Amino acid sequence: MIQDKDILIKNGISPSFQRLQIYSYLKKNNIHPTANTIFTELKKQIPTLSKTTVYNVLKLLASKNLIHEVKIEDNELRFDAILQEHGHFKCSECGKVKDVFYDKEFIEFVEKRNKITDIQFNIIGVCEDCLSINNKNKN
Repeated sequence: MIQDKDILIKNGISPSFQRLQIYSYLKKNNIHPTANTIFTELKKQIPTLSKTTVYNVLKLLASKNLIHEVKIEDNELRFDAILQEHGHFKCSECGKVKDVFYDKEFIEFVEKRNKITDIQFNIIGVCEDCLSINNKNKN
């Protein structure tokens, strides 16, 4: 299995400890975190980590197409290490973001009539967990 360090090197990124930790965090935690979430979580293990470093590493990883920037709402930028084309569902109650995969037939249908340069597919609603909690609270 290819290691995260090898992926960084293959893409022309020097695998510093902080870069490797940020990239590994994103690959292991498919929660679509914000830069601040990444900083808060990794600061526990890397006391010398700065927010500037996190932002710079995220920008570098995105420029090399190792991660995607996900903009679901205007004031919020999240990050995703899943490179397969997909969309996102954000729960308006709990704030969790989940992946939504669509079939290739949909994209092929759109591509027949248009030139696609980017796909941003986002849905906002109430997730099944929150609906379940809300239904229990009503009874």
